[in-house]
Amino acid sequence: MSNYHKLYAPADSAVVFIDHQPQMLFGVASMDRASLINNVTLLAKCAKEFNVPAVLTAVETEGFSGYVWPMLLDVFPGQPVERTSMNSWDSMEFRKAIEATGQKNIIMTGLWTEVCVTWPTIEMIGAGYNIYVVEDCCGATSPGAQEAALSRMVQAGAVRITTIAALLEWQRDWAKKEHYDALMKLLRPQAGAYGVGVEYAYTMVHHAPQTAQKPQVVPKKAH
Repeated sequence: MSNYHKLYAPADSAVVFIDHQPQMLFGVASMDRASLINNVTLLAKCAKEFNVPAVLTAVETEGFSGYVWPMLLDVFPGQPVERTSMNSWDSMEFRKAIEATGQKNIIMTGLWTEVCVTWPTIEMIGAGYNIYVVEDCCGATSPGAQEAALSRMVQAGAVRITTIAALLEWQRDWAKKEHYDALMKLLRPQAGAYGVGVEYAYTMVHHAPQTAQKPQVVPKKAH
């Protein structure tokens, strides 16, 4: 059966974060950088909620690219796999980290799309992995570079998805309540228009309390 006709689940997938570092972000010109950071952080939080194993890797941390974004390390603390190679798959430590997840469905994110996402994606597909590229968690040096990279990966057998689609595939059925409340709590402030819709349903339909807190009243200083 074609991989296009299969769905992944928390129990059979892993998520990869490649080179989400300051120097790499500086060169992103394919999408709004704040949106990129938001998407990556949201996907990471949802992966953690669903107990999906994650592999973080960084290139030339102190020599060029800087440390992995703190908001990502806040979700997955620990030392990312350090590399010198642009292609993560060239790193034996990265390969071991992927193998240690025990999963064949890999949710792929990273910077830059045209190099550090495309190259390992192509080789991992050749090694028997099913790769799902979360395109709005990836950034390239131009819109053209982004589209060319995505096209090349699809030709190799990768599947293009987006952040909301990626995380909802883990949930899949709203009758499953184990992660429902936690997922809604993540989506409401951080999932853009979808999050606003969730907030509306919570407060106006289900009459739940608003997420925004009341303004803090600061007492006047005594004169």
